[in-house]
Amino acid sequence: MTAVRAPGMWKRSSDVRVGFLYLLPSIILFAVFLFYPMIRTIYLSFFLTDQNGNAAVNVGFENYSYLLTSMEFLNSMKATGLFVLYTVPIGIILALFFALLANEKLKGIGFFRTMYSSTMGISVAASSVIWLFLFHPSVGLFNRILLAINLPQIQWLLDPEWALLSIAISTIWMNTGFSFLILLGGLQNIDEHLYESSRIDGADYFYRLRRITIPMLSPTLFFIITISLINAFQTFGQIDILTKGGPSQSTNLIVYSIYREAFINYQFGTASAQAVILFIIILAVTILQFKLLEKKVHYQ
Repeated sequence: MTAVRAPGMWKRSSDVRVGFLYLLPSIILFAVFLFYPMIRTIYLSFFLTDQNGNAAVNVGFENYSYLLTSMEFLNSMKATGLFVLYTVPIGIILALFFALLANEKLKGIGFFRTMYSSTMGISVAASSVIWLFLFHPSVGLFNRILLAINLPQIQWLLDPEWALLSIAISTIWMNTGFSFLILLGGLQNIDEHLYESSRIDGADYFYRLRRITIPMLSPTLFFIITISLINAFQTFGQIDILTKGGPSQSTNLIVYSIYREAFINYQFGTASAQAVILFIIILAVTILQFKLLEKKVHYQ
């Protein structure tokens, strides 16, 4: 006996096919540029490879065990952790401060909004070249200022104690514009009636900031914290231009270590293993954020 499909089932089946056709271009793009590279990276992490990146010898988890006992890789993880700690909190606090200033209804505030967000229009390469001149040991602006106030000059990019901090300063400057614009947009979406009611009740500025602004801005702050953390773990351009991982491996962040291992040392197996470890770290940090921070997000 032949089963007869109801008209509703035919319609749903047709909708699924049409929906799949609409999604097909995105699925192809994701498969080519995301899923295949990810699967290939995981596959290569279990092999020793030749100079062309082809799998040669299956070594199982030896690449991972080697990395977890390698002082060079552990130093890269430490440098990456310090870099994230330097850049993310300070960058978000600065962006929030500027956004609060730019949100005030003052004459000429549009000029300052443009200035605060201007770093978004400058590429990482151009920004890094600018900072390369600022950090120059003899003609750089920073050392000239130190010299003018009779303080010892600093080898910003040549001293292992200062190099990572110098990279962090330039990164904060580069990323502040994006965070500022997102936070400013979030501030301007807060209902003005909430502030008017609090003023009538006699609340001062800091009370409004603590009880209205921050809670209502919490979804935007949560987004910025998540994106900033991921971007900090993936920093590469300014490292390559300013220090190339030096001096003494003090700025050899994990992403730059992956690049060196794959395209300078031609060790694609260990580079892939580093990439997998970095993926696991970012995934764990992101999940932790959602577990701990999302509970404090106030959705309207």
